[in-house]
Amino acid sequence: MPAVTVENPLTLPRVATPDPAVTSARPVLTVATAPEGFEGEGFPVRRAFAKINQKYLDPFIMMDQMGEVDYAAGEPKGTPWHPHRGFETVTYIIDGTFIHRDSHGGGGTITDGDTQWMTAGSGLLHIETPPESLVRSGGLFHGLQLWVNLPASDKMITPKYQDIRGGSVKLLSTDDGGALLRVIAGELDGHQGPGTTFTPITMIHASISPGAQITLPWRSDFNALAYGLAGNGAAGTEHRPFHRGQAVVFGDGDSITLRADEKQDSRDTNFEVVLLGGLPIREPVAHYGPFVMNSHRELQQAMEDFQAGRLGTIPADGH
Repeated sequence: MPAVTVENPLTLPRVATPDPAVTSARPVLTVATAPEGFEGEGFPVRRAFAKINQKYLDPFIMMDQMGEVDYAAGEPKGTPWHPHRGFETVTYIIDGTFIHRDSHGGGGTITDGDTQWMTAGSGLLHIETPPESLVRSGGLFHGLQLWVNLPASDKMITPKYQDIRGGSVKLLSTDDGGALLRVIAGELDGHQGPGTTFTPITMIHASISPGAQITLPWRSDFNALAYGLAGNGAAGTEHRPFHRGQAVVFGDGDSITLRADEKQDSRDTNFEVVLLGGLPIREPVAHYGPFVMNSHRELQQAMEDFQAGRLGTIPADGH
């Protein structure tokens, strides 16, 4: 981990460190440990934001860290066919392979740094499974799935699917080369990621070298969240410790600071962190299972539409 990298980050475009005299550092409001569980047909997940108040998450609904797990032969698992309506799912594969299919014609294979961006909108059915070759051989699997809310005006748009290949992600470095930054969606210091979003967000995967500290500009109208994928470090200018499986909520300001511990575990080369920010939608959220709407009546309608087959049908081959 990770699959998308460069030998020398100093060859990349660099993100300028904000001037502390004219920027406001975002304080750390809370650090929360993600509870562990199982999803789909039984693959292990950490519920990254389960212990964070929704008012700090908007426009994000939830995020699962899938794995990291080293499967034996025959063990890899996926999800059965299931519906979605009213939001976008973002699946980022760090190690391993997933195959996606949906009832709207979207689909593809994502692996080693690829991202699948599915806008469920008015509704569809989809399935995510490991390829047969991975089931036969086993192997390492590690990824994230993020749910991004849609405003009421976009909840019933036509479903859309984006394949974001790892090679298209915008790679950046900090001034001193202490971190590699992968901009998957949104913008950082004038550099744009490849993901197209209905709800304005920024999604970055940062690899921070041991002992390095980074300070990044951050839109003051966005919220700011960090999640530790691997390793140990600290958040904010107050250096609040956090590590693998913990989420950080930042307060108001226009810059965020992260630091990697000098010494990492033997299994971790760097401090791996996902950074998220988005423009809050500030609308009522009604969430039940695979549906994210604005009211309980809309949830009921989504369930009725699903049961009536109006969200699509499973292809005849069932795969």
